[in-house]
Amino acid sequence: MRATSWSLLVGNFMIGCGVMVVGGTLNDLTASLSISVAKAGELLAIAAVMMGVGAPVLATLVARMDRRRLLSWAMVWYAIGHALSAAAPDYDWLWPVRALTVLSAAVFTPQAAATIGFMSTPAHRGRHITFVFMGWSIASVAGMPLAAWVGERMGWRVAMLLVAAGSLAAAWLVWRTVPHGLKPPALSMRSWGKVARSPLLVALIAVTACQSAGQFTLLAYAAPYYRNVFDASPEQISLMFAWFGGLALAGNLVLNRVVDGLGAAQAVTFTLAMMAVSLVMWPLATTLVGLAIVLVPWALSGFATNSGQQARLGGLSPRLAPALMALNTSAIYLGHAVGASGGSWILTHHDYSELHWLGLGWMVVALALSAWAMRAQSRLSARR
Repeated sequence: MRATSWSLLVGNFMIGCGVMVVGGTLNDLTASLSISVAKAGELLAIAAVMMGVGAPVLATLVARMDRRRLLSWAMVWYAIGHALSAAAPDYDWLWPVRALTVLSAAVFTPQAAATIGFMSTPAHRGRHITFVFMGWSIASVAGMPLAAWVGERMGWRVAMLLVAAGSLAAAWLVWRTVPHGLKPPALSMRSWGKVARSPLLVALIAVTACQSAGQFTLLAYAAPYYRNVFDASPEQISLMFAWFGGLALAGNLVLNRVVDGLGAAQAVTFTLAMMAVSLVMWPLATTLVGLAIVLVPWALSGFATNSGQQARLGGLSPRLAPALMALNTSAIYLGHAVGASGGSWILTHHDYSELHWLGLGWMVVALALSAWAMRAQSRLSARR
């Protein structure tokens, strides 16, 4: 169980690095391919839509597959896709390759969470799910800053190749540690119907989509934001990503310790409020150091919120966990698409100073939905 948890964490780390590599290398990628930042934002949105739509569709198609085989081959596909992306001669070649590559992320993250949840006891399910999802936080600590530095100094193609190599290593680890013959209950149309008919579950999925859109409105354009607004050097850009990622990892570690005792619903509502605080304070940041301070509440909460949402859904209905994890992952990525697209529109018609207001709007909606869902869940528990 321990070895499986660690290998799935490593897999999620590489998934996170691959998803974030475009954002981290945005400065070099736009210069190399002679495209605008807004155009590169479309590349982010296209990938996010593929992941968002792919997660529930692929969850149904692969429901009966052995999880060791499924998760290992998903990482192999990810490696091949990033290697091909590194060789793309122009944007017209890159975007379809990227779109197909990220289907691996649509499979791996929700199925890894559902797999470890299936293997766990109810008392420790939340902790195990948040542990596996911590790979994303570690990616923001190590992967995103490294991608930003490599992109600035050696180019985005080298960063893509590093993701490819790491994904192959993750595939080997998953194959070695995930038990053979592991098959969580297959998804049925009845399972999807139960989710769709539950206002509580639908609201929780919407929480994920809105908070993801709020975060990615700014995060998608962080690298050019740091350079164009604060004239940051490559090392400063990398340091800002590392600062954000280090705090995100700390927040996830704390959540992993307290989620089963505190309750995932309370934890998520609190972390959403912390992100909103950062976005309200955003205009106060007039220097890069000031922005680093303003980012603290957001960074501590950003990835912790995603982990908490996974635990929240997994605890509500373990039997529906594969469907819920797939839909939650879909909501994360569709939120990325909405956020990146909204940010692209802001940059086309206004400037960087307006991005946080759109992000704040999405975050307020997420907070309101989460608070409503928490009350609804309490009423449901009381009736039982």
